[in-house]
Amino acid sequence: MALRIEDYALIGDCETAALVGRDGSIDWLCWPRFDSGACFANLLGTPENGRWLLAAADKKARVERHYRSGTLILETFIETDSGSALVVDCMPLKIHGSHLIRTVRGLKGSVAFTTEWIVRFDYGSIIPWIERKEDGSLQAVAGPDRVVLRTPIRLDRQESQQGNRPDTAFTGHFSVTEGTSIDFTLSHYLSYADVLQPPDPEKAVEQTERAWTTWSALSTCREGRWAPSIERSLLTLRGLIFQRSGAIIAAPTTSLPESLGGSRNWDYRYCWLRDATFTLLALMNAGYANEALKWRAWLLRALGAAPAQLRVLFGVGGERHQTERILPWLEGYEGAKPVRIGNGAETQLQLDIYGELMDAFYQSRKHGLVQDDIDWPLQHALLDHLETIWQEPDDGLWEVRGGRQHFTYSKVMCWVAFDRAVKSIEQFGYDGPLDHWRGLRDRIHTEICAKAYDPALQAFTQSYGSRQLDASALLFGLVGFLAPDDPRLASTVTAIETHLMRDGFVLRYDSAETADGLPPGEGAFLACSFWLVDNYLMLGRIDEADALFERLAGLANDLGLLAEEYDPAAQRLVGNFPQAFSHIAFIVSATNLTHAIKPLLQRAGCDLAHLRQCRP
Repeated sequence: MALRIEDYALIGDCETAALVGRDGSIDWLCWPRFDSGACFANLLGTPENGRWLLAAADKKARVERHYRSGTLILETFIETDSGSALVVDCMPLKIHGSHLIRTVRGLKGSVAFTTEWIVRFDYGSIIPWIERKEDGSLQAVAGPDRVVLRTPIRLDRQESQQGNRPDTAFTGHFSVTEGTSIDFTLSHYLSYADVLQPPDPEKAVEQTERAWTTWSALSTCREGRWAPSIERSLLTLRGLIFQRSGAIIAAPTTSLPESLGGSRNWDYRYCWLRDATFTLLALMNAGYANEALKWRAWLLRALGAAPAQLRVLFGVGGERHQTERILPWLEGYEGAKPVRIGNGAETQLQLDIYGELMDAFYQSRKHGLVQDDIDWPLQHALLDHLETIWQEPDDGLWEVRGGRQHFTYSKVMCWVAFDRAVKSIEQFGYDGPLDHWRGLRDRIHTEICAKAYDPALQAFTQSYGSRQLDASALLFGLVGFLAPDDPRLASTVTAIETHLMRDGFVLRYDSAETADGLPPGEGAFLACSFWLVDNYLMLGRIDEADALFERLAGLANDLGLLAEEYDPAAQRLVGNFPQAFSHIAFIVSATNLTHAIKPLLQRAGCDLAHLRQCRP
């Protein structure tokens, strides 16, 4: 039986990540990068698709787990009638090569353990050749991949239950007593490269702990009751940053369903441009200028010089082609099919990303992250291209597959793009057609208000001429399109509360009424509910903001991790996990609550009086 999503922990080395189940099984690991093929894919299949179990032999053992303070090093405390032990799971940082260290340490009495190691490359589809070396290590090789398991414990090959098919399941049994420990080190190498000496497990864990705690100490979010949770979300976000390029993935997993048993299953192991501003603000507000700078530099490299070739999402190195395909040999998480890798949204037209990019560049200059204007020619080129396409329908924020429309949020972000360009000229002295961009900004604003606001609903709708609501309207005030005292902001919030709230959570939209090209039904997208918290703050509804945030914070698992969505009916997290966007939204809302920040005034880039002047 599959574990619930919240039963997993994240460990990572800032190049890839693994999910460790509460049962001690590593059920997901892609090597050597976040978007590489998985060698453990039990998360989306069966143990035959690869996993690494390390657990107490006593099935009734009591298990508690936590991260070491300020790190992504997982500690699992195990207690049986005969004793207690601690399992430490760590992916070392700043060490040449890719490694995963698991240490079992005896604390009291004696505890018996069992381990099962099944390697399957390429998402559980390729059975490797495994041989035992003279030093006792096990080496599994297939195609470009090699993994090496080193431990003093002897693991023996299980006899195949599949006829004459070669098997790669190895099992071992051992016990630890007080003061003793057993190390396991799993390393990844290219199959045609030399096998290097592995790191010393104890020293590697100590070094990694120092690196993590040094990074955590840089945080400026030290005040208020939510400070520990903010730190945990920042650590999670750091664990999703590809160190070498600065790219930030949306999640380390693919095809964890938005609807249990459904087909809304997507690969999120890539970098979305629309996350740019939220990510920059979350990192900068927390004092992580270096990560923000690297993210901004990644954006510039990924964009290239031709705005017409702009993509929605990229690989962690800036790769542009993430063709979507289905893996039929995997049965899917709790039977949710299809299992997808790659993402078809890469070819979509999403106009909102132009606003996100212009806002990201503006915010980075406004907050002193950069002082130069080296990227202004690129921004100018983006705006010149946007001027030719902003009136076209697009695929929208939610990447629907039901045909292009004139999505309201997309048009609002087109307004943001020209608004930030105007502010860049006014505040930083950039050279550009100020009057022309002001006029275009006003024209877009006028069109949106005329075509997207429904007087009967007293709300901005999902698209021009539609009567469907969309939670993206909660961002209209946050980006400065509407002033806090604009009655249309309050009435739109009320309409969303009335029509898109389910069991106290905000849906993205009503999937039964919106033609998004998929069967209806999904969980509540957590970021949308955090946006409602921010709107409550803007509207002065402080008690409601506090209450909703408290409820959302309570959805995190015992390690403080959030998925993409929450299913109120099943009362469990759903969607890819952990989700960067959920944690970014958590950080922003928690910071706003702690410091009484008006989210609109921070991101819109002007005071309220000036904000009103930005209207036609």
